[in-house]
Amino acid sequence: MQFKVSKEFLVQIEDLVQQRDDQQLEALLNDLHHADIAEILQELDFDEATYIFKVLDSDKTAEILLEIDEDLREKILSRLSPKEIAEELDELETNDAADIIAELSKDRKEEVISELQDVEHAKDIVDLLRYDEDTAGGIMHKELVKVNENWNVLTCVKEMRIQAENISRVHSIYVVDDEGRLKGRLSLKDLLTTSTKTQISEVYIRKLNFVKVDDEDVEVARIMQKYDLEAIPVVDELGRLVGRITIDDILDVIEQRDTEDIHKFGGTEGLDLSYTKTSLGELVRKRATWLVILFLGEMLTASAMGYYDVEIQKAVVLALFVPLIISSGGNSGSQAASLIIRAMALKELQLSDWWYVMKKEILSGLLLGTILGIIGFIRIMVWQKTGIYDYGEYWIWIALSVSCSLVAIVLWGTLSGSLIPFVLRRVGLDPATASAPFVATMVDVTGLIIYFSISALFLSGKIL
Repeated sequence: MQFKVSKEFLVQIEDLVQQRDDQQLEALLNDLHHADIAEILQELDFDEATYIFKVLDSDKTAEILLEIDEDLREKILSRLSPKEIAEELDELETNDAADIIAELSKDRKEEVISELQDVEHAKDIVDLLRYDEDTAGGIMHKELVKVNENWNVLTCVKEMRIQAENISRVHSIYVVDDEGRLKGRLSLKDLLTTSTKTQISEVYIRKLNFVKVDDEDVEVARIMQKYDLEAIPVVDELGRLVGRITIDDILDVIEQRDTEDIHKFGGTEGLDLSYTKTSLGELVRKRATWLVILFLGEMLTASAMGYYDVEIQKAVVLALFVPLIISSGGNSGSQAASLIIRAMALKELQLSDWWYVMKKEILSGLLLGTILGIIGFIRIMVWQKTGIYDYGEYWIWIALSVSCSLVAIVLWGTLSGSLIPFVLRRVGLDPATASAPFVATMVDVTGLIIYFSISALFLSGKIL
């Protein structure tokens, strides 16, 4: 049954804190999952949250530290001594402990590490801090089960029992040689059904997926998604097994990656914290840059309309269709950009596929433009014939101008939206930067030029 924080429950917690009834607090909270306790702390006053944190056992509070948001975690850690922080980190796996230590100042970081009781645990944490947080080394666990290829099954089982004591979940048993180089993995089924005297080298699986410490975390996520893996081993430059990455780590990477891409595609910089935790000043700063760039781009639209001022004065009716024309081009460009950027993120498209995409989008753009062009022509004809609006004696030429412009502009928008991500990738930029507002703004300006050029071709000598 899922736990839900109620107002009545929070009032009860607050009363117990005020009464300093530690025994009742523990009895009320200890049976709850650490994620539920973290949710409760988020709803309480900071002083109340800190008091509860110190009341609970470190094996519970260590996990809570991982669940609460960065702002509250920073405040709670500031109230703890280096020794108290070290006691919390001793309860965590290495990568989680390293993530928390990385948030501390340099001085406190050194003090906390010196207070860690388990020397091997401390060494592993320090080792993880060497890696960039966006790499396989930065998100891997040091805890894993490994056996030597020269052992027999009985020795392997004995060693596994020792190693598994410090691991919450055993996803795989990895096989290494005398130098610690990764050789393969061992199936639990084979281990249980094989004679205890059999050499591991005779039964382990030699073919397996692995990543290197400096591989990007998004590439690790792609590999684990592709091969449906719960965990993947990590090796160093010499091929030695140094850690493993589990599916829960990758879910965090995927969420962060998708959030950044959505922010960029919406025309804003990626937020470092969640929307609710981002300050007003930071929110404005993240959005202002792109808004200014897009505003300057839209100024070109005004310049383009000013260039065709004479034509607009002669045929005011042309201005009626400007919003329809430019929005159709921008929409088609945004659609194409969305499809291509997502396909690139999923590795469905490579740079070499640009010509395939171009041919496909030319046909798509022509068909989509034709559909809108026919609808536009019918709309003008119906309005003219029913008397809703009088476009004059040359209404049919106006309708043809709008229809042909829609075909050309939708085609141009589709091509622009699909090829810009390739250009950005080619110059080493993130394709997600080809945001919908960016594509729409670019197509707006060029769309006006296309529209008035086609209109001049059809209406010259008539109303122009």
